[in-house]
Amino acid sequence: MSIIVSSLSKIYDTQKAVDNISFELKKGEIVGFLGPNGAGKSTTMKIITSYLPPTSGTASVCGFDVQTHPMEVRRRVGYLAESNPLYYEMYVREYLEFSAGVHKLGKGSKARIEQMIEMTGLGKEAHKKITALSKGYKQRVGLAQAMLHNPEVLILDEPTTGLDPNQIVEIRDLVREIGKEKTVLLSTHIMQEVAAMCSRVIIINNGTIAADDAITKLQEVNSSADLIVVTFDKTVSAAQLNALPSAESVESTGNNSWKLLSKNADELRREIMQMALKNDLSITSMQTQVNTLEDVFRALTK
Repeated sequence: MSIIVSSLSKIYDTQKAVDNISFELKKGEIVGFLGPNGAGKSTTMKIITSYLPPTSGTASVCGFDVQTHPMEVRRRVGYLAESNPLYYEMYVREYLEFSAGVHKLGKGSKARIEQMIEMTGLGKEAHKKITALSKGYKQRVGLAQAMLHNPEVLILDEPTTGLDPNQIVEIRDLVREIGKEKTVLLSTHIMQEVAAMCSRVIIINNGTIAADDAITKLQEVNSSADLIVVTFDKTVSAAQLNALPSAESVESTGNNSWKLLSKNADELRREIMQMALKNDLSITSMQTQVNTLEDVFRALTK
């Protein structure tokens, strides 16, 4: 396993920021790490990167304990913090050269720097001072720095903050490509990004793990009712649909289209078809919608 967290806790004075959590990540996984503000995400990531010591429990990266072998952990981890600390008075290449020196990349550093500049789309801005860059390009510099030493594990805290829609797609594609060979732990509040990049999510709430599973499974397990969207060729009244025994709620969305909530979707579909036949109606479309990732998140953290 690339990351192993076991019975991990962190206490600040009387506040338990992380409370006895455990999870594992293997090579080739891109895992979303989700939670409300103050849930313990950043604390956990700082412990994994050997930035903070845990109060109890253990964490290891590629077989190296974060407390007993912190330098070995740092060699294998690329970390983009949410605050993205940069030396603003340095030029982009100068900063990456400095970072390459910290990682002791040696003779291959210049080629690697140019590779990262191209990969993160910094080419047109590489001659500028970091302070002159937009927030989106500063974020790209942070990503280039995190990947510069070709780490086995990437920990990204809000990597698409400040990026425009086109840049977000580019970074999303980049992370997906990187995730084929590396382990990526991705923290973000943007659910669309998690759904687009990750197959698995870990949700933390009040310092404890609320869920850890594939996105599709979480959507199924946390669905207390199914939503059916149906469209008719003629006008249908709310009273007609509310009369269906399996319909728990009915909502019009216009243009003869309706949303119906039910705990028995199969039965409700049968009732809708019978009602349509009885009233000489044609159904132009009918589909069942599952919970979105946002629905799951809200249900587990509210």
